[in-house]
Amino acid sequence: MKQATVVLWTGLSKIRGLVFVLITICALVFTVIPVYSDSGWTPIVPGVAQREFRLPGPNRAYVTRMDRANPSLTIESGLPWGTLSGERQTVSEMAALYDKSLSAWGGTWGASTQVVAAINGSYFDLGTGEPNSGMIVGGWYTKMFSDLGGWSGFAWQSDRSAFVGACVDHNYSTLTINNLINGDQYAIDGVNSRVKDDQLVIFTPLYDAFSPGQKNGVEILVGLYQPLGLRTSKEPTIGTVLSVHSGQGRIPIPFDAVVLSARGSAANKLRDSVQAGDVLSFSLQLLHYEADCRTPAPLDWTGTYTSIGGALPFLREGEIIPFQDEGASQKHPRTAVCFNDDWLYFVVVDGRNSSYSVGMTIPELASFCKDQLEATWGVNEDGGGSSTLWVDGDVMNQPSSGDERRVANSLMIVAVSPMQRSDALSSGSSVVTRYATNLHLGPGTNYPAITSVAEGIQGVVMPNLAGLNGVFAKDAYWWK
Repeated sequence: MKQATVVLWTGLSKIRGLVFVLITICALVFTVIPVYSDSGWTPIVPGVAQREFRLPGPNRAYVTRMDRANPSLTIESGLPWGTLSGERQTVSEMAALYDKSLSAWGGTWGASTQVVAAINGSYFDLGTGEPNSGMIVGGWYTKMFSDLGGWSGFAWQSDRSAFVGACVDHNYSTLTINNLINGDQYAIDGVNSRVKDDQLVIFTPLYDAFSPGQKNGVEILVGLYQPLGLRTSKEPTIGTVLSVHSGQGRIPIPFDAVVLSARGSAANKLRDSVQAGDVLSFSLQLLHYEADCRTPAPLDWTGTYTSIGGALPFLREGEIIPFQDEGASQKHPRTAVCFNDDWLYFVVVDGRNSSYSVGMTIPELASFCKDQLEATWGVNEDGGGSSTLWVDGDVMNQPSSGDERRVANSLMIVAVSPMQRSDALSSGSSVVTRYATNLHLGPGTNYPAITSVAEGIQGVVMPNLAGLNGVFAKDAYWWK
């Protein structure tokens, strides 16, 4: 009988992890600088500042800006509990979830984050809790865009460029997996979506803690060296096959891996030609069109690190975009992202209160971003009771529903710190649980816990494909 090996992930954490070494950790903490500058902006951390605007109407607009040239700052998008589970969280809860977590900014995992500011994100399905548009989270292509489905929203790229996307489409001939050992190629039919007959769908760690399982198909666990994002066949994402599971139930999805899940003919092809140790390359690309969904646009999604859907883009190259939409002409609380070559702004306007702030129409929001902030591009996000701006631990505005609304995603300004690591343990080190503990799928309690182990259980530190054993995240050093 073959022995089955289950690999689990844990770390030295405040919940007493699966190790026998006690380490005291001193983390770098940024504090608010209590200075009100002549320009009206209050610095938060180097390169990030906030300001409240009191405008006729009356209207109150709360703005946080990020210096786009500051190399220690980036933009991240967030999901409730870190997955597409369909549950919702407040902006504050998502900021806490991602704060001090592992980041892949720079192309590979290792840096740690400090969430400085956050806003609510895109519109979402009230029934399923899922964002209405596609999404890229920390370099992962997380939720596929609808083909020719309209505005794709805000995108932040690895080279620090940003754009407001229009209509996108998948060229499925460029969604491929290549087996670099035997030369076989496999078509990708979806990412984090339902597997239909004769299809192959990729499931990432942002889908859920476990794959969907294929009792009549095959699932293949592939370890990656970087998140699976939008990349070309010339510079693909590379991974190594860790295990092949035929006709089995759900399997855990570690933070640095994907599961290829297939049925029918697609499953047969994988089963016949893929084995543990094979090296695979992944290519996923998007075609971009103007708003008419016919005219090709020059924007390139390759290397996009963060994206979040957006409705009613209102600024384009410094010009206000006219609208016929009825909702655009009504005054409501608003959330927006706008930017120019120097600054990127999170904007929240309160509303539905005649004595405090009545809210803005989309043209008024566009004029504010253009005239007051000198932005040249801007896009509207979910507004109304969802509109929330969180800065350094506090909600700055007054949500119209009275309390923070639980939403489907968020957008965050993040300060990143270089990787810290410990060499207290190495691959092959024996470990023993001193206390009962949860086992998480990655470095930090922000990753799902898939099981727990009792006190006194023996284990061993396993090799990590991405070379992250001993990495520091969520106030803890982590080993696989």
